[in-house]
Amino acid sequence: MDLQAIKRRFGVIGNSPELNRAIDTAAQVAPTDISVLITGESGVGKEVFPQIIHHLSSRKHGPYIAVNCGAIPEGTIDSELFGHEKGSFTGAHEARKGYFEVVNGGTIFLDEISELPLATQVRLLRVLESGEFIKVGSSKVLKTDVRIVAASNIDMNQAIEEGKFRQDLFYRLSTVPIFIPPLRDRKDDIYLLFRKFSADFAEKYRMPPLRLTEDAKKLLLDYRWPGNVRQLKNITEQISIIEKDRHITSEVLRKYLPKDSFSELPVLYKGQEKESMTDRDLLYKVLFDMKKDINDLKKVVVEIMRERGGVPPNLDQHDSQLIKKYFNDVEQGDYNQTESANNDISITEPDEPDHPPIEHSEVLEESLSLQKKEVDLIKKALEKHDGKRKAAARELGISERTLYRKIKEYDIK
Repeated sequence: MDLQAIKRRFGVIGNSPELNRAIDTAAQVAPTDISVLITGESGVGKEVFPQIIHHLSSRKHGPYIAVNCGAIPEGTIDSELFGHEKGSFTGAHEARKGYFEVVNGGTIFLDEISELPLATQVRLLRVLESGEFIKVGSSKVLKTDVRIVAASNIDMNQAIEEGKFRQDLFYRLSTVPIFIPPLRDRKDDIYLLFRKFSADFAEKYRMPPLRLTEDAKKLLLDYRWPGNVRQLKNITEQISIIEKDRHITSEVLRKYLPKDSFSELPVLYKGQEKESMTDRDLLYKVLFDMKKDINDLKKVVVEIMRERGGVPPNLDQHDSQLIKKYFNDVEQGDYNQTESANNDISITEPDEPDHPPIEHSEVLEESLSLQKKEVDLIKKALEKHDGKRKAAARELGISERTLYRKIKEYDIK
């Protein structure tokens, strides 16, 4: 059966290369009896692929059952899968067959396989290896011929690292892995899916199908669809029922989309969050360190000026117009212009009652080279504290890391 025929038979909508590859893999592995692990985010349509595998296999006339492992309580999961004997636990008034006994000769789809308790994982591993299992409360070994297709929406490698899933079971299940791409990576398929759902609901509710304006189409494609195909279907149904006007604009469509999902930033997924957050924290740290270095530099300039008598004792280094002008000139590559032809420096305070303008200039006989003054201050601080950098940094009012960098930069011995 070719690709398009499979899509028509099982209602798969889309033409993305990743989706086509997943369908092709499922079709090729179907005639065999090997186990398959299907991965992908919630809502991408993983439940369709076990049906493709079952109906294209030699087991197509046998039973097929889908089990959501996350929906069964931990205390009863063993009984559901493997059955139990009468009186094996409270409430077991009669013997019961489990799914592996009922589906003998067919296919069982274990959805959310990562939710299985570790003890149940051991039992499942035995079924995969030898086809044997034991009912709860029994000592008799039973045989079953069942093909297992499993699915998960989390990073299985991370689950293994955290001790939540057995590595040997993972390798047995993932003989052939199939990955279903998220909807945001299938942008060309989004509008196709919307039209299909719109037509289906129009027929179901006996009303005209929805029509999107161009700006609404753009919004539909730009949205990230964290809930994937399931979310798109639900929103299409909501609009079909509620909106009387069948021509949908972007303003109307936006009302049905969560407001916190329009970010253009990359989405963090399980398994990537730790690494991505570390990079982000590192970036923030660098930015904050740069800001602190600039403030430290301003403090050094103010101290130098105070030593030379060019700055009033109560001058705030963060508000001084002189310092702001100095750093602006440095950024423009013309820092020497901060000195006048006579090496005069005029300081003008803001027009505030507490800080009257300074109407005189003071002449400095020495060069105001920032690098030279920094080197002199660093050397004095190191000499004062016998070369102890931590104490010297505290004396200078800067971080030890900044002091170390400046010592290296200025080659201070």
